[in-house]
Amino acid sequence: LSNRPRTTEDAHRGSEVSASLATTKGKSSLTIQFVEGQFVDSYDPTIENTFTKLITVNGQEYHLQLVDTAGQDEYSIFPQTYSIDINGYILVYSVTSIKSFEVIKVIHGKLLDMVGKVQIPIMLVGNKKDLHMERVISYEEGKALAESWNAAFLESSAKENQTAVDVFRRIILEAEKIDGAASQGKSSCSVM
Repeated sequence: LSNRPRTTEDAHRGSEVSASLATTKGKSSLTIQFVEGQFVDSYDPTIENTFTKLITVNGQEYHLQLVDTAGQDEYSIFPQTYSIDINGYILVYSVTSIKSFEVIKVIHGKLLDMVGKVQIPIMLVGNKKDLHMERVISYEEGKALAESWNAAFLESSAKENQTAVDVFRRIILEAEKIDGAASQGKSSCSVM
């Protein structure tokens, strides 16, 4: 959340939130479900895309800008631009993939190297919770990892609009929690 002075334009536009999503599995489908209200089974993960959506959280309207990063793996390097004007990070893994759970730990480490000691919300999301028979990562394992990072945690399904909405509402609340004491006139928030 930005500390710049609030303008009349801001009052009409609402607060701006930017989030960056880094993942190995399902972040694009989750984002499209949230923004467009539809499930997309296949999406080109090699491109970076930016989405915007208005969302109301606790009576406050936010202009959410989502940076859906190109597919990440343990060998990816975060460009420095992924830390500019970003108010929060959503790290997504698949509950059906041990590899994605391990890779998200590496991505988290690289993210910490990039942002340094700046306190910024990080949210861990276990995606594909609807695939009960294929699940290999328990809810408890995901929650324990998030707690070890001091991060928020949710499980979701890109097939279910409400769980997608819950993810993005939660990152806004986490950003507000961190920034709340710092500024009363906040008007801008970015999540990656």
